[in-house]
Amino acid sequence: MKTKNILLLIVVAVVLASVLYSFMGSHDQSAYVDEIKKEREEKERFMRTSPESPFVMDAKTFEGLKYFPVDPKYKITADITPIQSKKMVVLTTSDANEQRYIEYAYADFDLEGFHNRLLILEVTDMGPFRGKLFLAFGDETSASETYGAGRYLDVNKTPGSNTITLDFNKAYNPYCAYIEKYSCPFPPAENLLKVALRAGEKTYH
Repeated sequence: MKTKNILLLIVVAVVLASVLYSFMGSHDQSAYVDEIKKEREEKERFMRTSPESPFVMDAKTFEGLKYFPVDPKYKITADITPIQSKKMVVLTTSDANEQRYIEYAYADFDLEGFHNRLLILEVTDMGPFRGKLFLAFGDETSASETYGAGRYLDVNKTPGSNTITLDFNKAYNPYCAYIEKYSCPFPPAENLLKVALRAGEKTYH
């Protein structure tokens, strides 16, 4: 086979591989967006109908949750640094009480030209949530586009891994963003970010 034909075959193979990769990537992103939208629909249904909803006493007042559009760039793989000499952290709550946690790890990631570090805490109270991780944060959208006292993000422990997934499309408001009677911990000072995270749930009122 002539050299020219070999080169032509190589070029065609590269083009086909690029098209296939692009198609698969687009399909994966579409499936991810659909997954987030489904979770939001389920939460909407929970808020309207569940006996555990903060609106249970007056579902008619529920105005519906508001979100930023789903953006895959806010699903971030962050470096995680476990904290060896762990200390107790006391967070003030929205009703002027205190909630205690223990340090778990730092999550580091770069976004919008900023290096960001979040402190992940571990629940120490006796009960079903003992040992679960707690991540509360504020950002440049707080008090304008999002709840002023910060938002929460559920994360899971990743023993032995040096990374952790932070999906800010799943960031949500604490219950005190809807009904003032609830007691919600404020984010620690370390978690007030200098970047605008336009992902997840917006302010309710």
